[in-house]
Amino acid sequence: MKFIYETDRLILKLLGEEDAPAVLQFYKQNRNVFEPYETIHPEQFYTVAYQRTLMNCELSLTLKHSLIRFYIFRRENPDEIIGTVCFRNINRSTYYSCETGYRFSPAYWHRGYAREALAFGIQLMFEEFHLHRIEAAVMPKNTASIRLLESLDFQQEGVAREYALIQGKWEDHIRFALIRPSGDTSIQTSPLTAGTVFPSGTVENQK
Repeated sequence: MKFIYETDRLILKLLGEEDAPAVLQFYKQNRNVFEPYETIHPEQFYTVAYQRTLMNCELSLTLKHSLIRFYIFRRENPDEIIGTVCFRNINRSTYYSCETGYRFSPAYWHRGYAREALAFGIQLMFEEFHLHRIEAAVMPKNTASIRLLESLDFQQEGVAREYALIQGKWEDHIRFALIRPSGDTSIQTSPLTAGTVFPSGTVENQK
């Protein structure tokens, strides 16, 4: 697995703790858009120190191959974070599954960036991590996120009642899943090993 990937229009990167100020700016700029779909964050969430700690925690999970978070940039402006795509609870035995979540700045909605980034991440999970199933949970009112998942062939599997505590209220979520194409049965142990090194210093569905 690489630290940086490129698609036609985007750069997907694993960031380190030195990038905490840029990550904080991304969250602060989009706070009013993201928070209605998330748990109540402690006020410290919006500090560099908290983001640095969170990024180090995520690095630890990355080293255990249980979480991968990509920060998304446009190739024409590689200094501005426009979104993030995460694959978490990665299980590479028995279930060969994970969950996905994503956030994108509304300034870059309706341009296909979220679909492009998520499609690449899905391919990575299937081809490099050899997973069989990717799941997502979305609040019913988040219609843009539902359309995104359906455009990538995720299938609705039902409603999880009072699935998550969002802004102090238990909210239902629609459960989606994408199964690896039936013609591809090459499930095997991922080529990543416990010794894989990631850059030092490196937990949601929005459009």
